[in-house]
Amino acid sequence: MSNDRLAVTITDVARRAGVSPATVSRVFNDQFRGDVETAQRVRSAATELSYTPNHLARSFARGKTSAVGFLVPDLANPVFQAVLTGLSLAAGDDGYRVLVADSAESIDDEPLLAGEIRRRCDALVLCAPRMEDDILAQTVLDLAPVVLTNRSNTVIDAPTLSADSRTGFENLARHLYTLGHRRLAYVEGPEGSANHNRLRGLEDFVRSVEGVSLQRVPGGATSTSGMDAVDALVKSRATAAIAFNDLVGLGVVHGLSERGLRVPDDISVTGFDDIPFARFMTPTLTTASVPHEILGGLAWSRLHALIEGRTPEHNVVFQPRLEARRSTAAPPSA
Repeated sequence: MSNDRLAVTITDVARRAGVSPATVSRVFNDQFRGDVETAQRVRSAATELSYTPNHLARSFARGKTSAVGFLVPDLANPVFQAVLTGLSLAAGDDGYRVLVADSAESIDDEPLLAGEIRRRCDALVLCAPRMEDDILAQTVLDLAPVVLTNRSNTVIDAPTLSADSRTGFENLARHLYTLGHRRLAYVEGPEGSANHNRLRGLEDFVRSVEGVSLQRVPGGATSTSGMDAVDALVKSRATAAIAFNDLVGLGVVHGLSERGLRVPDDISVTGFDDIPFARFMTPTLTTASVPHEILGGLAWSRLHALIEGRTPEHNVVFQPRLEARRSTAAPPSA
């Protein structure tokens, strides 16, 4: 590409089209109220000269970028990819782009990244933020408008869309209990509210029945952390493992297989989220399903309302749906 082409300005387009630079500006800002032929002549001239309007500069001049930020703890996680897909499709329908930042599960980096990305856009979606409640509350206040997804909070003044993981995990434990399991192990996730809510659901169930034990096994949020937890899981002598999420569950199943243990013949395994892998792995993974792509679309409707100064719709808490598959069965005979 030549330097001349790179140097094309709005004045060059105006000269080619036989109009003023102000007319060119109005055409590309969708503010031109003249005849259609003039607008077409301007656009044709721009095409001939390979002129591209500087949308970013124009947006900043207006005080609006037509972009929103999306901060996620781990973009490699299919759950967060699904939320992003729903958000991007819905935002795109309204002429907005989505800028993405990944905190790599760093609680310390989250508030800094949130501030950085917010300075480049009109609003922000915080997806499954890991930061503590007080820091989250201040972040939401400082960076509004903000919408929260994949995290429930009753005191923070921001629209929230989440799943009732506490009830979801209680239902997973009940499913295993119905199959005959009495020694359960929870392969935990990263420290924070998400892990806490899941654990509370399991503890709720254990208190509601007789003769059930629950062991806690350190884990994480990835398949690798699930594999790393297998030795401790085996030592726990649990007959069923409830993983923090599907990725951890996938790692647990793989790690057990490497040690010569069969799922579900020797030990049952469950996950949470119902990512696509859960339906196609061997054995297929019992899990609790959450419609994350729909959640992302609903997040945009709330954020768009805030951007336009409208009152957003009510908060939504999805009830996970149990998906009983081949990774769970009756425990082995004593």
